[in-house]
Amino acid sequence: MKKLVIGLCAHVDAGKTTLSESMLYLSGAIRKMGRVDNKDAHLDNFELERARGITIFSKQAMLEVAHTQITLLDTPGHVDFSLEMERTLQVLDYAVLVINGADGVQGHTKTLWHLLDIYQTPVFLFINKMDQVGTDREKLINELKSQLSDGCIDFGQPESADFYDQLAMCDEMLLDAYVDTGHIELPLIREGIRKRKVYPCFFGSALKLEGVEELLQGIVDYAHLPAYPESFGAKVFKIGRDEQGNRLTYLKITGGRLKVRESLSNGVWEEKVNQIRIYSGKKFEAVNEVEAGSVCAVTGLTLTKPGEGLGTETAAHAPLLEPVLAYQMILPEGCDPRVMMPKLRQLEEEDPGLQVVWDEELREIQVQMMGEVQLEILQSLIRSRFGLEVSFGSGRIVYKETIGNAVEGVGHFEPLRHYAEVHLLMEPGERGSGLQFGAQCSEDSLSKSWQRLVLSHLEEKVHKGVLTGSPITDLKITLVSGRAHTKHTDGGDFREATYRAVRQGLMEAESILLEPYYAFQLELPEKMVGRAMNDVEKMHGTCQLARIEGERATLTGSAPVATMRNYQQEVMAYSKGLGRLFCSLKGYEPCHNPDEVIAMAGYDPERDVDNPADSVFCTQGSGYLVPWYQVKEYMHVESYFAKESEFIDAESHLQIPYAEERWIDPEEIDRILNQTYYANQGKKSLWQKRKKAAESYYRPPADLNKPKESQEEYLLVDGYNIIFDWPELKELAQDNMDGARIRLLDILSNYQGIRRCRIIVVFDAYRVQGHPEEAIDYHNILMVYTKEAQTADQYIERFAYDHQKKYKITVATSDGLQQIIIRGAGCALLSARDLKEEVIMANKQVIEAYQAQQTPTRHYLKDALSAESEQQMKEFLKREKD
Repeated sequence: MKKLVIGLCAHVDAGKTTLSESMLYLSGAIRKMGRVDNKDAHLDNFELERARGITIFSKQAMLEVAHTQITLLDTPGHVDFSLEMERTLQVLDYAVLVINGADGVQGHTKTLWHLLDIYQTPVFLFINKMDQVGTDREKLINELKSQLSDGCIDFGQPESADFYDQLAMCDEMLLDAYVDTGHIELPLIREGIRKRKVYPCFFGSALKLEGVEELLQGIVDYAHLPAYPESFGAKVFKIGRDEQGNRLTYLKITGGRLKVRESLSNGVWEEKVNQIRIYSGKKFEAVNEVEAGSVCAVTGLTLTKPGEGLGTETAAHAPLLEPVLAYQMILPEGCDPRVMMPKLRQLEEEDPGLQVVWDEELREIQVQMMGEVQLEILQSLIRSRFGLEVSFGSGRIVYKETIGNAVEGVGHFEPLRHYAEVHLLMEPGERGSGLQFGAQCSEDSLSKSWQRLVLSHLEEKVHKGVLTGSPITDLKITLVSGRAHTKHTDGGDFREATYRAVRQGLMEAESILLEPYYAFQLELPEKMVGRAMNDVEKMHGTCQLARIEGERATLTGSAPVATMRNYQQEVMAYSKGLGRLFCSLKGYEPCHNPDEVIAMAGYDPERDVDNPADSVFCTQGSGYLVPWYQVKEYMHVESYFAKESEFIDAESHLQIPYAEERWIDPEEIDRILNQTYYANQGKKSLWQKRKKAAESYYRPPADLNKPKESQEEYLLVDGYNIIFDWPELKELAQDNMDGARIRLLDILSNYQGIRRCRIIVVFDAYRVQGHPEEAIDYHNILMVYTKEAQTADQYIERFAYDHQKKYKITVATSDGLQQIIIRGAGCALLSARDLKEEVIMANKQVIEAYQAQQTPTRHYLKDALSAESEQQMKEFLKREKD
């Protein structure tokens, strides 16, 4: 049988639950229609829902129409329960957006439309309550086109030329078909709806069963049945509990089949399914197997979370909507918070819009939620399920923080026998983008397993900002570098280094305080528009006059939640009940009064012991703390920004000698160098420059300053380290690593002809099983591939220790830890950028000297004459003149 999963979405009071009752009744799934006002609706089966007349939890019902099995998911309409609705969107094949024909497109309707667009869910529209006085079909379709999309088409009209004209304007594919044939076939219309180019609109009255059959038939005719793969996959969209307290995991099967007693896994845990239930309202049928396209609830799973993917499915992104208000929970006398917290965690699992936080500093439970209606529901749930009467303090706004500039955050953790360093590039993101994590780090600096661990530590924690201690958001955090030790690093070290890197970056950055904003729609008598606009301005909001109809006007705009949260009561008072305010969460924007909020918070980031920004270093076997503002002077890995900025000018210059390659024979080079390069005794080579950062702290032994003029010079180059530090080689390596290696070897080969030292370029081959140490002559330099289980670092360390007394050794690497070891061996150092500058300078001076020698010189005859001949020539010229 064909399977479809359809979700009902609507602004509160649009008649969504009544529509679901009508659809079930007309399909024969129920024998009698329930009513919200009679408190007997089939899907509003919780006592709280029937008492308040609203849908709080999403429900499932099964119905069949024309050999198509439809799983109907009824979602909450109240804005306070938007998160419950949003979680359901990820499992829908199609959505039915219900609109109150008497009210038209309201504020929360636009929020729903935006969410459906983000989840790319195809939409059918049902304009309800058309039996009420004053509803105008043509006017409503025009409003839908202007407020939602031009693709909103009235599918209740006959299939005439006018109907096809409207369809053809929605998509080029439909237009081509109409131009060619004067008709648009059903499969093309289905495809247009699936691609969200066309939005079929049906008009009627759910209470009077008008237009509902046309909607059902329209879904059957125009919905494209999805195809599912053979391999198993499932999406978790809800956690609940039955009347006996059994934990239920609600799934949509997106591939293969699921059987009872089968094991499920998300890659971390693995548990067995005890029972599979197909719910319809409050009742369920236990089955042994379900196939792809089905929605079911399973027991036996204790670790699942909403939004999780099982089998081949990946986890869904975090919900866009989030709680904006926080309340202190006041427990009854004698109730231990430690006993209460596990109970609240159960409710938190079931309601994605609820977030329970234990504030250790204040020693209190804080509950974050969407609004005060949700607060009342939570209070009733705790009373009915746990028998406890709790109360709540006055709500406060949930603020967030972001940054206004890009920074590099550095975290170092090195107590005795531990080591980890992490460098994070932190960049501002777009408003509403949340936190995005990624890696752009060479595996030669940090192995893939360590990189994954750093990313997991970034994701596992709610990182606090430094202004008020509020969570950070709208940031892109990229792992750009790091360092581990082969013996002394474990996972906990990277957790410490990662947390400290985030905080250190935030301490340096330009932090911005964000607060939640409402998008609102205010309907009131026209004569009160001036008062309302003045109020919005006082609330630090913005608004515009959307329309005037008769004596009523509609204002739309946005304002901070902090200033507008109680404005509904004020509207009712001054409009004498004639005004209506509809609010929906718009998102977070810069705070209108940051100084006041920061002062009230009284947060000192340097005293937050749970979120340190300082780093731990080690010397002489003892760990010590380095303040966040000095960390970059001590760090072992070169700064990401230093590499990027210092290569900007050098990159273009480096290409000049090689873009115009002209090889000069050795004798000519010797002559040029003797006249120019070595003649300038006042200018020191970069080899002799004093190093910065970590090298300036770990000072070299005194005997390093002794001259080694008689010793042969060796330059050891960490090949992959240099490749991933020089931008032009790094870019080449992404496409062709062999090409990058050859390019580096050519550069160093040419440099050796100028510098006349022995150059050894070392490349890692430790990952190649059974690989022996291999030394290959490449022109005038030596290329070494290390043996199995030996890194380039280890080869260079061994060579330095074995030969530092015999040769004058310089090592070119930007590995901070390696630099310290090489210093200890008594060798000189070149960072990657210093080597690049050295190459540029050497090539530039040689080319300039050579070009100067090629300048033609004028020669005069008198310069070649002897003194006697010159005198005779002068006498001859004198006689000729006379």
